[in-house]
Amino acid sequence: MNNATSSRRSFLSTSLAIGGGLALAPHTRAQGANDDIRVAVVGFRGQGALHLRLLRELPGVRVVALCDVDQSVLDRERSRSAEKGQKVATYTDVRKLLEDKSIDAITTATPDHWHALITIWACQAGKDVYVEKPISHNLWEGRKMVEAARKYNRIVQYGNHNHGHHTGDLRLEHEQFGKIQVVWSALNRKRDSIGKVSGPQPIPSSVNYDLWLGPAQQAPLMRKQLHYDWHWDWSTGTGELGNNGIYPLNEVRLALGQNKLPRRVMSLGGRFRFDDDGQTPNSQLALFQYDPGPLVIFELRNLPSEQGPKTIDRKIKCERGESALPKPAGSPGDTGGFTAHKGHLHNFITAVRTRNVRDQRADILEGHLSTALVHMANASYRVGASHSADEVREAIQDGGHEAIETFGRFQEHLSANGVDLSQSQFTLGPWLEMDAQREEFVGSSPVVSQANQLLRRDYRKPFVVPEQV
Repeated sequence: MNNATSSRRSFLSTSLAIGGGLALAPHTRAQGANDDIRVAVVGFRGQGALHLRLLRELPGVRVVALCDVDQSVLDRERSRSAEKGQKVATYTDVRKLLEDKSIDAITTATPDHWHALITIWACQAGKDVYVEKPISHNLWEGRKMVEAARKYNRIVQYGNHNHGHHTGDLRLEHEQFGKIQVVWSALNRKRDSIGKVSGPQPIPSSVNYDLWLGPAQQAPLMRKQLHYDWHWDWSTGTGELGNNGIYPLNEVRLALGQNKLPRRVMSLGGRFRFDDDGQTPNSQLALFQYDPGPLVIFELRNLPSEQGPKTIDRKIKCERGESALPKPAGSPGDTGGFTAHKGHLHNFITAVRTRNVRDQRADILEGHLSTALVHMANASYRVGASHSADEVREAIQDGGHEAIETFGRFQEHLSANGVDLSQSQFTLGPWLEMDAQREEFVGSSPVVSQANQLLRRDYRKPFVVPEQV
C-alpha cells in the first residue's frame, strides 16, 4: 500500500467513525420472506427506472413501495408490477412512504434539489439510502447528509457507479515523472437547445407540482418541458457539471487521493449559440488548486464534440514529463454502465446487511467531497461577470500557461461551432479561496459573500433541510 492510499484510508476511518462507528449498531427491521431486504424506490421516471429493474434482479431484495409525484408514472409502474405478480404500495408524498416501518431502505433518483431532504428524512426514519449523483443541490446540504448518516447510523451510498471501481488511489507519482503539477480532464456531451417560451407553461395534469418543487421556491414553469430540463435551471439542477461532469471530477479526486476540498477555484464559460430558457453553461472551464497538490483543469463541452480541437481527456503533467491518467480496471468503459450500476447497487445491499460502512464502495462522505467540486465551480461561475476573450486570458494567467493553452482550445472549439468570438462575451468567475474545514469561501468582499450564499439555499417551508439534522 502506498503512502497516499494509507493516508486516504486513515482519513476515511477517522471520518466514518464520527457519530456511529464503522460497524453500525444492529438494525431492527421487519422480517420479510427469506429475510429479504425491503426496498422502496423514490422517483423513477428516468434513472430510477433502472434502479427498479436492477433491484428486482438482485437476490434477497424485494421492491415493496414506489413513490413519484407524477401520477401517470406511478400508475404505469403499479400496473407493470401487478402483471409480474408483485404487490407494491404507492405514494406521491415521500413523507408518507417513510412512515412505513417495514421498509428497510430506499433508493432515490429525483431531481437534484430533492436529494438532500429525502436522504436526511430517510435517515431520521431509520432507512438506509442509495442516492443518485450529484448527491446534493448545494455544498452545505451535502455536509448535512453526512451528518445525518452518522447520527442515525445509516448506510448511505453515493450513487455514482463509476466510483465503485476504485479500490484505492491510482499510483500517479511515478519515480520517472516526479511530483504531479497539473491534471487535465474533460467531458464532451452534445446537447440541443431546450427552446424558449414567452410565458408560464402549463404543468402536466398528472404532476403534483407542489411536491415536485419541494425545497425550491414556488415559481411558474418557464420552459417547454418540466421533466429532465430541470437540469439547466439553477433552482432545481446543477447544470452539466453536476449531471455528467461529476464522473470525471470524481475520478480525478480519487486518483489524486484528495480527501479535502481544493484551496481555491475559478470557473468561466457561457451558454453559447442557444437563445433559450436554460440558465446553466453549455461550455465551461473550471480550475481547482489543491494545497498540497496539483492544479486540476476541467473542460466541459455541450456543443458538437467532433468539431474543433479535441479536449485533453485524462492527462497529468509531472516534474519530468507527461502521462495519460490511467483508467482503473473494471471501469464502466470496460464493463458497461449496466453492469457497473448493478454491481454498485449490489454493494449497497451488501452493506445494508452487514451494517458496516467500510463495506461500501462509495459512502456518502465520498459523494460529498466529489460533489463539492461541482458546487465550488458553479459558485465561481454564477458570481462572474461578462468579459472579452482577452480579459479572460489575462485573468487566468495565475493558472499558468496550461490554463491559457486550455482556454485557447476552448475558444477554437467555440469558433468551429459557429460562435463569433469577436461578438461574444464570456462569463468569468473570480478565484475563490476555500476554507476546507469550514467548507465556505473566505474573504470580506461582496462577491465572496454572494458566492457563499450559493453554497446553500433558501428552503420553502415545510421542505427545509434543518441546521441540526
